[in-house]
Amino acid sequence: MAGGGGRNWRLVRADTDAVPSSVRRFMARARQRRLQAALPWAVGLGVLLVIGGLLYMVYATPVLGVREVRVVGADTLSTAQVEQAAAVTMREPLARMDLDAIRDRVQSLPAVDHAVVSRSWPAAVVVEVVERTPVAAVRAGKQFTLVDGEGVPFRTVERKPSGIPLAALAAPGPDNVETKAMLTVLGSLSEELRDQLLQISVPAPARIELSLRKDRTVIWGDDSESETKAQVSTALLKKKGDTIDVSAPAVVTIR
Repeated sequence: MAGGGGRNWRLVRADTDAVPSSVRRFMARARQRRLQAALPWAVGLGVLLVIGGLLYMVYATPVLGVREVRVVGADTLSTAQVEQAAAVTMREPLARMDLDAIRDRVQSLPAVDHAVVSRSWPAAVVVEVVERTPVAAVRAGKQFTLVDGEGVPFRTVERKPSGIPLAALAAPGPDNVETKAMLTVLGSLSEELRDQLLQISVPAPARIELSLRKDRTVIWGDDSESETKAQVSTALLKKKGDTIDVSAPAVVTIR
């Protein structure tokens, strides 16, 4: 054949009108299914990126870092003393603060009975302090050592606070037997006895004495049967006599 006898092929793009409508619908549905299948993955990826960004901002940047230490409940302690003990690193991310470590450092202060530490978003650490309450004062030279209800000596002051008795103790402390005996007796006293009490002397666990107003003395003995001894002593306050002996509450003497 002339011209080499070969065939020349030429690709011609068909107009969309040339594609049957059924095929077009099929192709559209296929694209829609692909988009629907990809959408959850795209949304999930976006959410992960947002969460990752937020976590990075909260835990690794100073955007939500500590800018304030708020002290609550301090009375005899100053705010500066509590802040110094807390030793909070300013601008460190609030989310990464070791609250237990801060609490332990604050509770190391002798005057602190316990502390609660919490976060206050966006930028504060709150330190709530409960100070020890004195129940007696032990003379220490010209000063006074305050002892709380657990027998812990926690503060030395120039003057004895009003409303608490003196305690004659050689070595006050939570593990000291004389201190424990004193606390048992103080915990059993009636309001009337407590109002009149000036000093409790415990030279030995079995030789407890109470010094009251108007130069009256209650010989208590040991700390056993303290509730009964307190009731008997309170009743005998109306009787005449400078010395009330309730060391054996079944056989009481007053002279």
